[in-house]
Amino acid sequence: PPPPPHFFFHAHQAIADAQESRGLGDVYKRQLLNIAMTLERTFVAIKPDGVQRGLIAEILGRFETKGFKLVGLKQLTPSKELAEKHYGVHKDRPFFSGLVDFITSGPVVAMVWEGEGVIASARKLIGATKPLEAEPGTIRGDLAVNIGRNVIHGSDGSDTAVFEINLWFQENELVDWNPSDQAWRVE
Repeated sequence: PPPPPHFFFHAHQAIADAQESRGLGDVYKRQLLNIAMTLERTFVAIKPDGVQRGLIAEILGRFETKGFKLVGLKQLTPSKELAEKHYGVHKDRPFFSGLVDFITSGPVVAMVWEGEGVIASARKLIGATKPLEAEPGTIRGDLAVNIGRNVIHGSDGSDTAVFEINLWFQENELVDWNPSDQAWRVE
């Protein structure tokens, strides 16, 4: 199914701005179109172990330093229903109930990040699911030791990102905004 309208609102607005802009140079119009065509959004969550260990600022900082834009942020203790929907792909696996119990055991920081190639880049920033296999410099490589306490979740593809963003956030909880240093972030 196609993403919901709010998912690509920013991109569609940039295209409209570029197509209808008068008095702007062609280079600027091309830049707006290029940005609009490559923007993605992804869902990232700091799990209860990351929250309890005080790693929120460290993890947020890695995404901000990379140059991605935070468009959704909230802290909540997920309900069992939310957790079961989130981990629904694992419902027939023996570890499913453990996943649900863990993610509902305390506060989670849920986020939506936006940027060019943000889905794949977030996966690289996060590192391998098993922390002992994660490269140094990744979030899990630096901050986690055990697969059951791997501090962070990130969408693994565009379909998953759409599903997870819509599961965890309402449309009015996502903020479209333009960083004042956007010209310094991307070409």
